[in-house]
Amino acid sequence: MTKTVRLKSIVAPACLVAVALLAAACSSSSTTKSSAYPSTSSTAPKPTPASSINVSTLPVGGVQTSVLANGAGYTLYYFKLDTPSKVACTASTPTPSGAPCTKIWAPMLLAAGTPSAPATIASGITVVTTANGRQVEYKGHPLYTYSGDTAPGQTNGEGILGKWYVVTPGIAALAAPAPTTSSTSTSSSSSTSSSSYSPSSSSTSTKSSPATTKSSNWSG
Repeated sequence: MTKTVRLKSIVAPACLVAVALLAAACSSSSTTKSSAYPSTSSTAPKPTPASSINVSTLPVGGVQTSVLANGAGYTLYYFKLDTPSKVACTASTPTPSGAPCTKIWAPMLLAAGTPSAPATIASGITVVTTANGRQVEYKGHPLYTYSGDTAPGQTNGEGILGKWYVVTPGIAALAAPAPTTSSTSTSSSSSTSSSSYSPSSSSTSTKSSPATTKSSNWSG
């Protein structure tokens, strides 16, 4: 009898410890999954109706924020590596998960015309032809929806990789990059006026290298 009681007293705490460890493991796995970048097996991006753009008040980082949403109510995002004339997220751009960028971030495309929108944001909406097609922009930012938003009103794409963010009505306009021809002219005139200094081709190549690396460093 004494041995039975002693065995029970040992087994019971051991079971409790095992249950606690299992619960902790499940919790850790859930946290990792929710913060991970979508894989190639992720649900395809929701359709991106471009016929209209609206302003919705949604929780972003725990704060109620006015954001732009498409006609179906899905949050619209911008990519920090895009410019008004060139998108960095295309079908040929791989994401960290290996999936094409546009499989994760669906560009907002429109076959013709311009989306309808409230008067407060209408002046900032344009449509430009990009590598993705006729893509809708707001204040120069090409627009996308996120495959991780599984229902209207979600903002799960906010802050992904430090490069994807929700579009707000007051977002700063995206300026087009300065023409490279002006810098070339300046460099050329400087070279002509000063015969004592003539940059070599290797110097020029080294100077432009950081810019090339930065633009191609998609995952940051």
